[in-house]
Amino acid sequence: MSVLAFKPEIWSKVILAALQKNLVFGGPGVVNNDYEGEISGPGNVVHITQFGDPVVTSYTPNSTLTYQTLNDAGLDMNIDQAYSFSFSVDDVDRRQAAGDMQSYLEERASYVLANTADTYIAGLYTGVASGNTVGTSSVPITPALFASATPADFYTKVLLPLKVQLTEANIPMQGRYVIVPPWAEALLEQTQAFIAVTDMQGQPSEVFTTGMIGRAAGFDIYVSNNSINYSGANWICQAGHPMAITYAEQIVQTEALRLQTTFADGVRGLHVFGSKLVRPDAIAVAYVTRPSGI
Repeated sequence: MSVLAFKPEIWSKVILAALQKNLVFGGPGVVNNDYEGEISGPGNVVHITQFGDPVVTSYTPNSTLTYQTLNDAGLDMNIDQAYSFSFSVDDVDRRQAAGDMQSYLEERASYVLANTADTYIAGLYTGVASGNTVGTSSVPITPALFASATPADFYTKVLLPLKVQLTEANIPMQGRYVIVPPWAEALLEQTQAFIAVTDMQGQPSEVFTTGMIGRAAGFDIYVSNNSINYSGANWICQAGHPMAITYAEQIVQTEALRLQTTFADGVRGLHVFGSKLVRPDAIAVAYVTRPSGI
C-alpha cells in the first residue's frame, strides 16, 4: 500500500535536498584515470605496465654497447567493487507529490554511489611507503590552537613535514595536493601562508564546491568529510600527487522499468569501480590529533 494512500493533502513542489559531502578522494586533482580502459562489469582486471628505470653506464668511444632487457613488473587493478541501487515510485505517490520525485531520487542515488567510492579510495592510505609518514598511529602529531606563539602550528607540524617527505621521494612539485578534515581548515586559516581560493570579487570560487579551499606549502588543499578518523580524536591528513592512485569506474547500467506486480515504475543502477595505490612513494600521510576546543 502506498505510504501516501490517497491522503487529501497538499505537497510542496520543492523537494528538500539532503545534505551531502564534498567528494574529494576520487577527484581529478587527487587520482588519475590513466588505466580506466573499457570496463563492462565487476570482475574485470585493468593491467598496468610498469618498467624500471634504464641503467646508465659510462661510455668509451668505439666500445660495444650492452643492451639492457627491460622487465615488465606490471600491476593488476581489480574492478572488484560493485554497488547498486533500486527503488520504486508508485503511481499514486508520483501523482500527489508535485515535485519531480524520480529525478531527485536518481540524483541522490548517484551521489551515494560516488560517496561510497570516495570513502573506499580514502582508505588506500594504509599502503603508503614506510618512510613517508609524519607521526605514527600510536604517537600522532598534536597541533596547537591559535595563540600568539603558535599562529601556524598546523602548517609547521603537518604541512611542511609532508612537503619534505614528498620532495625527498622525488615527487614533482607541480600538482601536489593535501586533504584535511574540516576542523583542520580553521587551523590553516590562522597562518598567512594559507592562500584561500576566491574569485575576482573575493567570493569563494567554483573550485570550492569540489572541496578545494586554498593553497599552502606548495599544496592544493582540499577539505573532506571522508578524511579517515582512525581512532578517537586521531585523523589522517593525506598528501600526494595524482600519479600515486589510479581509479577506474563505470556505471554499467541505469534503467527504468514498469513493475509487473504493482502500479509503479522501478529504477535501478549498477556502479562498478576499482582503485589502486600504484606509487606508494607518491603519497605521504600525517597522523594528527584534533586539538580540543575546535
